[in-house]
Amino acid sequence: MAEWLIEQGIGETRWLLVEGDKALAARLVWPGELTAGTVVTAQLVSKAKGARRGLARIETPAFAGREVLVDHLPPEVTEGAQLDLVITRAALAERGRYKLAQARIGSEAAPATAQGRIVPRFPQGLWEDLWHAASAASIGFDGGEILFSATPAMTVIDIDGAAPPRAAALAAIPAIAQALRWFDLGGNIAIDFPTLPAKADRRAVDTALEAALADWPHERTAMNGFGLVQLVARLDGPSLLHRFATARVGLCARLALRQAEGAQGTGRILLLTVHPALKPKLRAEWLDELARRTGREVRLETNPALALETTSAQIISA
Repeated sequence: MAEWLIEQGIGETRWLLVEGDKALAARLVWPGELTAGTVVTAQLVSKAKGARRGLARIETPAFAGREVLVDHLPPEVTEGAQLDLVITRAALAERGRYKLAQARIGSEAAPATAQGRIVPRFPQGLWEDLWHAASAASIGFDGGEILFSATPAMTVIDIDGAAPPRAAALAAIPAIAQALRWFDLGGNIAIDFPTLPAKADRRAVDTALEAALADWPHERTAMNGFGLVQLVARLDGPSLLHRFATARVGLCARLALRQAEGAQGTGRILLLTVHPALKPKLRAEWLDELARRTGREVRLETNPALALETTSAQIISA
């Protein structure tokens, strides 16, 4: 039976849905993020006359001063009103802009979509596989690969393969279904399949896609004559792909801490060597927490020859 496992990492909390030796889905939360389902109190600071949408400033201490967009405001609510809000979508950083979190009036937290079990460490390799797939924005399948592009408007999925168009489209579907869950994708998603002139071929792909996504809540268009399918799913926060598009260095810094935390060996010093760009992202409190968790003195060095995603973590005696 599939089970959500939770790693309480340094600088991030990781969720991984595991069944046997397979990772089925993932989620990622960074400390201080205003996540969907959170209940806060706020003051409405801006609302146009007759509008059902406004801007509120949070007063709840943990998030005090942050601004959120509030939808579906009752007509009688005016500026200055005190509101109980439920966050419906976390804030999103995108290339060139920042989208505020969204909320609605309510005083009850949204029910948890899943219960998880806290573990010291995920099974070997599972998190690494999906993390590197998200970093590369690519997942391979027999005869090709699917490529991802996170844009402000939507996530675009392209199929690249040498097989005949129908065969390539059908072979790509399991990888697409896997990626949607691995990368925690939502919102508008466009899949650019190879062009299939024959209606029967397009129906075959539509049927296969419907079966593969039967347990993934969404709406979907039928494939058009150019091979395009559009999916729309609930978006409640940044996907792994969007985090890589806007905060790659921060993701790599957190991965370095995870790898360092799992370093094995004897000695009193943990030597962590990273690309120079990661050093400013490794907060002092994170390194202190790494020292506490490992019971070792942490020394940080940089090496410009390393890739952002490559970390050296060694246990040494002096």
